Amino acid sequence: MSTKIPRVAVREQDPARRATNFEEVCYGYNPEEAALEASRCLNCKNPRCVAACPVGVRIPEFIDALRQGDMARASAVIARDSSLPSICGRVCPQETQCEGACILGIKGEPVAIGKLERFVGDWKLAQEPAAAELPPRNGRRVAVVGSGPAGLACASDLAKMGYGVKIFEALHKVGGVLVYGIPEFRLPKEKIVAREIDEVRRLGVEIETDVIVGRTVTVDSLLDEEGYDAVFIGSGAGLPRFMGIPGENLNGVVSANEFLTRANLMRAYDEEYDTPIYVGKRVVVVGGGNVAMDAVRTARRLGAEATIVYRRSENELPARAEEVHHAKEEGIRFRMLTNPVEVLGTDDGWVRGMRCVEMELGEPDASGRRSPVVKPGSEFDIECDVAIMALGTSPNPLLAATTAGLETDRRGCITADAGGVTTRAGVFAGGDAVTGAATVILAMGAGRTAAKAIDEYIRGKIRG
Repeated sequence: MSTKIPRVAVREQDPARRATNFEEVCYGYNPEEAALEASRCLNCKNPRCVAACPVGVRIPEFIDALRQGDMARASAVIARDSSLPSICGRVCPQETQCEGACILGIKGEPVAIGKLERFVGDWKLAQEPAAAELPPRNGRRVAVVGSGPAGLACASDLAKMGYGVKIFEALHKVGGVLVYGIPEFRLPKEKIVAREIDEVRRLGVEIETDVIVGRTVTVDSLLDEEGYDAVFIGSGAGLPRFMGIPGENLNGVVSANEFLTRANLMRAYDEEYDTPIYVGKRVVVVGGGNVAMDAVRTARRLGAEATIVYRRSENELPARAEEVHHAKEEGIRFRMLTNPVEVLGTDDGWVRGMRCVEMELGEPDASGRRSPVVKPGSEFDIECDVAIMALGTSPNPLLAATTAGLETDRRGCITADAGGVTTRAGVFAGGDAVTGAATVILAMGAGRTAAKAIDEYIRGKIRG
């Protein structure tokens, strides 16, 4: 182990080339690079990185196994706490979580924990699948609503405890936001997502697609008629928000959710598929989060001149620094301290541009970020053919409306305590359905927490 070894840079596709294709941007480490980077870890006795990981992966332990060349042990260590290492290694915001807590980052660069987790996860996927060692089934059944990261994490942990688990997914593909929201160039669907979900199936978890809970079946019927002992709701937050400005009903104004779903889940970027998607010559994406970066980089790959419009400065961008860096390399334009006030249209009802105002940063708001205020007399127009709104999402109200006793807050999010316990007995919830749009790893953490609460609830019923 050495603190003198610089952080090993990860190999990436050339920016000019990758801006024209949907192949993965980062190539990841090879075995020599991974071993060298692993040797940088100090194997701290009180690892701050573990405390900063939402699912509690034993990071120094898996890195030590990797450094020694024991890949099977490294994989087994991660598997105790995470069923999706190849996914998390690619999309987690490690810089604000495990790597942000790494002691090496105080005076230098932290260990590349995410890239090492990806390396171990990819190694596992390359091996011949082995039968999972599971405890005997305990005869109790749990239904999980949604096959996104929260649902998959909850289902995995419950299966490892001996429960019979069935996931109900509304769409025709399994994975939730992993398949419809995150682009192929960041997270390959067949190579990574589908195969890690197969690992969850190997735990004995059943998955049924094309089931809209609240229509096809209800939470009440799952509990009262189909014999499930508990239900976990991990249905995410897929209802897009808009600005409420004039012109948002014009042709060519779309939510980032719709745009990314067409491109990712329905493979609109692939000429062999018939899914329509229109970008024109110029696309403006409104927003500064990871979804905005995914949308604008997708539009760029589809051939458009693509621009981000964000009402705060670059320092306040909520997107991952890596995604912003990649976007700039790919030729994305950034218009900071800019806010749309109207979408401009043509005589035949299509978008032709956006009227914007310049902003200034005032006093901090409730989140601690400085609030943007309009600079007087600063109106100007930006030409575009498509306007994509990436302004956040909220949960679909269908579940709460069709479940007796299930309360929601003013944002439409399901009310649940820190353990995922809702206001309806036997119903638990976690992830974006409770918090609103957040990250994959936070959703997984919520799913794991809820699995423990479900186990305690069912054991309590048995004892009672």
